[in-house]
Amino acid sequence: MVKGDSGKPKTKSRRKQSQTKAARADRHVLYEAAVQCVEAEIDFVDEEFARRRGRRARYLREDFCGTANTACEWVRRRHDNYATGIDLDGDVLAWGEAHHLATLAPAQRKRIALINDDVLRASTPLQDIVLAMNFSYWLFKERRQMRRYFRRVLETLNEDGIFFLDCYGGYDAFRVLKERTRHKGFTYVWDQASYNPVNGDLTCHIHFHFPDGSKLKRAFSYEWRLWTLPEIREILAEAGFGRTTVFWQGWDEDEETGSGEFYPVECADPDAGWICYIAAER
Repeated sequence: MVKGDSGKPKTKSRRKQSQTKAARADRHVLYEAAVQCVEAEIDFVDEEFARRRGRRARYLREDFCGTANTACEWVRRRHDNYATGIDLDGDVLAWGEAHHLATLAPAQRKRIALINDDVLRASTPLQDIVLAMNFSYWLFKERRQMRRYFRRVLETLNEDGIFFLDCYGGYDAFRVLKERTRHKGFTYVWDQASYNPVNGDLTCHIHFHFPDGSKLKRAFSYEWRLWTLPEIREILAEAGFGRTTVFWQGWDEDEETGSGEFYPVECADPDAGWICYIAAER
């Protein structure tokens, strides 16, 4: 008798496939290891707010918060810090609840709230700081949508509150390309899959490759508009923000890479690729 597709060879193949590193990997754990450094991010916004306002911020809202890793870092910093995280994806919020909020002390857990909603609709108390990091706000592809979002942020800020967001660019940002970065146990692949110069539409993916040859393809995918830094600053002004400051990353000559330190600038080099922070104030 000849075995069909449901015979042992296929069962064995499935078993072998389930044992690969890609099959066992958790995409959120990999993302946080490859992309996020919440400690450095909170260091920057905390110190910059204090420098500009002469006081410590207490209330922080993380828009497009994903796993709420940053919001959890905020409440761990001081006993009177409060955080709110907003995200439209209920599944990723649930992952954050199970893996991040569950690790907080009971007193810390009481000072963080997660909201499963659209940032354009969600209503929260007034905040000292609002964050929109990892270029997440680029999902707003039309200028009027972006202006509406920025106005919503302005409405939720205290009188001396600050809106922090990030931006990336450089001439490589307009190219179709793949960048590979090795990490312990995996390789992170940033895939700029397509770019339309007519309307600015940008499609990007994140893949993870493993030493055993297995791959976690399209672990994350993004449909964005590639906004330029002048456009973002102009729309912030249109939304009512009176002042914006750009913080450029310094350069480590010894390591030949970004230093991780950010400085206010009015002029910068036209590098192939760069990442910056923006602070927007009333």
